[in-house]
Amino acid sequence: MLDYFEAIVVGAFQGVTELFPVSSLGHSVLIPAVVGGQWARDLDVSAPESPYLAFIVGLHVATAAALLLFFWRDWVRIIGGFASSIRHRRVRTSAERLAWLIILATIPVGVSGLLLEHLFRTTLGKPVPAAAFLIANGVLLYLAERLRRRAATTEPAVADSPGAAADADALADDRLSRMSFGRGTLIGTAQVLALLPGISRSGVTMAAGLLRGLSHEDTARFSFLLATPVILAAGVLKIPDLFGPLGAGIHGQVLAGSVASFVSAYLAVRFLTRYFHTRTLSRFALYCVLAGAGALAVLTLR
Repeated sequence: MLDYFEAIVVGAFQGVTELFPVSSLGHSVLIPAVVGGQWARDLDVSAPESPYLAFIVGLHVATAAALLLFFWRDWVRIIGGFASSIRHRRVRTSAERLAWLIILATIPVGVSGLLLEHLFRTTLGKPVPAAAFLIANGVLLYLAERLRRRAATTEPAVADSPGAAADADALADDRLSRMSFGRGTLIGTAQVLALLPGISRSGVTMAAGLLRGLSHEDTARFSFLLATPVILAAGVLKIPDLFGPLGAGIHGQVLAGSVASFVSAYLAVRFLTRYFHTRTLSRFALYCVLAGAGALAVLTLR
């Protein structure tokens, strides 16, 4: 059983770590294991028919809702572009191109998630592999920074008013829409690696975007837009579990965790979209290596 304190703490961590390039699933596995005791017994994501897994994935709906709220203008354009593309049977405008970029880039992880999620979670969703993959995630982020082919070629727009912010968002979407469909699909396919506990969805997509020539600002934005339908779909697929035996007795905890996840995710994406105007992935890389190594040390010595 989950108590309310566990639910709120896990919900807050999930909202932050889902968007920060540090792996939400890795933290969901490692935090209970490092804390130990009742937490390790209650919060075991690799257990068969785990109510904790249903709880965690259910929190994805709250995280996706925060992303939809923050990027609502973008999604109005994207959905409108998709509708106009279907209606006129064309892919011409920036909104139409961006809509199809997101669709094509989401297909590989969607198919892989349906086929491989259970296998990866039950075989690798244990503390020691999660800690090792978290270290690997840090190394991946570091290498992406070292190997990226060129710096950003477009200066970020200065948003000093709501109108300026809206214009900057539209310009950013226009820049993203100029990607080839092949490049966008390749970046989206990197999300498949995030099925491994400890590998970050946003981290691998940002790393792939940097290696394909995007700026930090644009690759972060594309990562968040790509994550929204994937996170939402994962949550929606698990919601029926919360109304069955796995959700018995934890509906209040799910609600409390979802509120915490929504608030923390909204604050996280607000922070990160500003952070990556001028900063890099290097600090997150260092954190992942240190956190993974620290978790391994604790688990080995305990």
